[in-house]
Amino acid sequence: MSTITIDTLFHHRRRHGHRQIHRSSLTPITKFQLISKAPQPFHLICAQTPNTRYFQPLKALGSAIVETSESSIITFSETFQLKRTEKVEGKIAISLESGKNEDCWQLTVGCSLPGNWILHWGVNYVGNVGSEWVQPPPDMRPPGSIPVKDYAIETPLERTSASPEGEAFYEVMIDFDTKSSIAAINFVLKDEETGNWYQHRGRDFKVPLIDYLQDDGNVVGAKKRSGAWKGALREISNIFLKPAAEPKGENIRDPGLRKKSLQVFYKEHSVVKEIVANNSVSVSVTQCLEKAKNVLYIETDLPGDVVVHWGVCRDESKNWEIPGEPYPPETNIFKDKALRTLLKQKINGHGSSGSFTLDEGFLGFVFVLKLNENSWLNCNGRDFYIPFSSSVAPAKHSGLTPEGKEEHKELDTLVISGNALGSNEEVSANTDEIINDIRNLLSDISSEKSRKTKSREAHKRILLEIEMLAAEAYSIFRSSMPTYIETDLQEDEGLEPSVRISSGTGSGFEILCQGFNWESHKSGKWYMELHEKASKLSSLGFSVIWLPPPTASVSPEGYMPTDLYNLNSRYGNIDQLKVLVTRLHEVGIRVLGDVVLNHRCAQHQNQNGVWNIFGGRLNWDERAVVADDPHFQGRGNKSSGDNFHAAPNIDHSQEFVRKDIKEWLRWLREEIGYDGWRLDFVRGFWGGYVKDYLDSSEPYFAVGEYWDSLSYTYGEMDHNQDAHKQRIIDWINATNGTAGAFDVTTKGILHSVLERCEYWRLSDEKGQPPGVVGWWPSRAVTFIENHDTGSTQGHWRFPGGKEMQGYAYILTHPGTPSVFYDHIFSDYQSQISELISVRKRNKINCRSKVEIMMAERDVYAAMINEKIAMKIGPGHYEPSNGPQNWSLAVEGNDYKVWEASSK
Repeated sequence: MSTITIDTLFHHRRRHGHRQIHRSSLTPITKFQLISKAPQPFHLICAQTPNTRYFQPLKALGSAIVETSESSIITFSETFQLKRTEKVEGKIAISLESGKNEDCWQLTVGCSLPGNWILHWGVNYVGNVGSEWVQPPPDMRPPGSIPVKDYAIETPLERTSASPEGEAFYEVMIDFDTKSSIAAINFVLKDEETGNWYQHRGRDFKVPLIDYLQDDGNVVGAKKRSGAWKGALREISNIFLKPAAEPKGENIRDPGLRKKSLQVFYKEHSVVKEIVANNSVSVSVTQCLEKAKNVLYIETDLPGDVVVHWGVCRDESKNWEIPGEPYPPETNIFKDKALRTLLKQKINGHGSSGSFTLDEGFLGFVFVLKLNENSWLNCNGRDFYIPFSSSVAPAKHSGLTPEGKEEHKELDTLVISGNALGSNEEVSANTDEIINDIRNLLSDISSEKSRKTKSREAHKRILLEIEMLAAEAYSIFRSSMPTYIETDLQEDEGLEPSVRISSGTGSGFEILCQGFNWESHKSGKWYMELHEKASKLSSLGFSVIWLPPPTASVSPEGYMPTDLYNLNSRYGNIDQLKVLVTRLHEVGIRVLGDVVLNHRCAQHQNQNGVWNIFGGRLNWDERAVVADDPHFQGRGNKSSGDNFHAAPNIDHSQEFVRKDIKEWLRWLREEIGYDGWRLDFVRGFWGGYVKDYLDSSEPYFAVGEYWDSLSYTYGEMDHNQDAHKQRIIDWINATNGTAGAFDVTTKGILHSVLERCEYWRLSDEKGQPPGVVGWWPSRAVTFIENHDTGSTQGHWRFPGGKEMQGYAYILTHPGTPSVFYDHIFSDYQSQISELISVRKRNKINCRSKVEIMMAERDVYAAMINEKIAMKIGPGHYEPSNGPQNWSLAVEGNDYKVWEASSK
């Protein structure tokens, strides 16, 4: 989920001059839970328009318009440039056809959306199917191809002539020889403009060139039983094939098999991209001296229906008030506190406008724009305030935050308090009413009389109503961009790691190990292999381990689950899993289960042949599937997050679904002994449901995978990544702080730092760590690699040879560090162990204090809790002796860590 963000300079202009008011810090709205899917971000920038003294008559829009004359004077006039993102849908087209002769074939990949598209691709050879990509032979690479290290090729897509509809198309063609020993071509599509990667079912596209390749859910091409076709659109995400045993590569040696399997095909896959749209909103106020009226005119080129949610205020209290009639056309009253006016569409269809006539005597006009049921546009989280001629517009009325800083404290529980919300004069009137309703309901449910007379069912209904009211209030303010900065919490020297700080977030001293990689399922005995390594992992200093998904799954890696209660997977059976968990507990390591709650693969088809009927103990039907994923004909409600599309997305708003999932999680805790959860693809459903599941299963530690793209401009990462980490913060806040999240922001920034030698990026504009760890460290799980980004997936590899600089950063800084399995059992093991020892000796925890000493082009240095100092980068830094004597504890290639000792 995301929020609308407004970044604006709001200029108030009067006929005797003007004053400029600057944005300051924002007050976070942390008390509400968000039910609906959040809208896309908006960025608002104010551009001045010339100040004209005399106003030309406006075109009449209705009976409420007052005719103007030469005595009409403009007292306020501004144009606001709107930069917003919107989603557009297109197609990725893949075709295979014969070329110049029978031995030459051609694969074509194209995209119908504009962008700087790059094909990131590689091949597998016969006998090595399932292994990591390798680069194709040079004669197979199209012009303009660039090698990526030693495992892939990047080829730009070329723009072709426009289609009959006037839309451009981008494509690349790869010629290959059927006599070669290439078994498959693998690829993903990358948009250099946004940095986004487009995959098939969350994995690489795979085009098989031989018969025996197993369909792991990401294969594209003609199915043998379907024959050859061209131009057909197939929803292959509806087809779930049971995995078959992989033949041994050495038994497939005849290149002639290739000729039998190659068939002409054409496939299309839906792709959604966020593009930047530029719009504007103009607001002007004209004082009609003869008629003692103020006429406010709003004009915008925003598409679709735009509703102005508005009121007026008379005095400094800035309480919303409904003025007397007449009102503009298409106006209705909202809860006796505000008016809603639908702007009139322009004749040419480009935008809308409206006019509002008001008597003199009001201080100003207050409004927000409502774009649809879930999208609101306001000014820095507050109402737009437009002053009338008789008023002076102080900063506190403008909708901008007053000067000065406000501390934001970490919230571990949901509290709706009068001090936090009711006393805030700047909350709009309609939200005040919602808050009062919530207070009354809380008083009702907690009163002595209520406890004696109301049934449990009545209490549940009241709590549900509170949740709905809170969500409505939050939706009004969701355009704000709150900054969460934890207060420094220095742990007592004697504090033991076993002390519980917050539900789902452990003690604060955890060091997490990811206990698998993308290939771990292949032995079929992974649980037993980890069992042998349990003592070693404990001796290295790990206190928590993340195990792979335990359920039966369409994909062998476990991320396409079927029967949730069937724990016989490619990693081992349920008994082996229990033995492993018991062993890990014996050596002092807590265990996280990898649970996939967003989607589930169906075992049966409905009457239309769509796979949305589930088997096993949780035999759900179409009601458990969201209604807005076009692939699976769900009969549930709309999704509360982003659809995964590769499998039926589960509708968590259904009570029976939530009940079954909570029972399953409690069963895993009791039957298997899991201590907590790693939550897969949490972008797909509202974080409030996660809170419900965690409250029920009471994990010791929980972390969600909220992964989306960072901000880039012309292919270069932006220094300011606040919007990216804010989306992660929003999800954590929706869980009410009961879970942490992987700090994808920090990983992405470290990539640019190390690839481009730009260590200055490790300090944000306020001199704090630039990732989630800088805003909410106790909920940030830092990492540099995992099974998706590294291993043989290789979707976002950490800069090669620079891994230890990354670990020197995350293992000395606050947050909960996570170390990838492949790095633990590698040449890095001893260095990682030394860094963990330094962290544990100095009691560095998730809330430790960071003081950045240097952040320059070639060096970054910081001091943590005044106990350790560290630096990464080729540049020079050494801590100066003051109250402490510093001694070098660990060093390696371009990194050093020192420990302090008293003089």
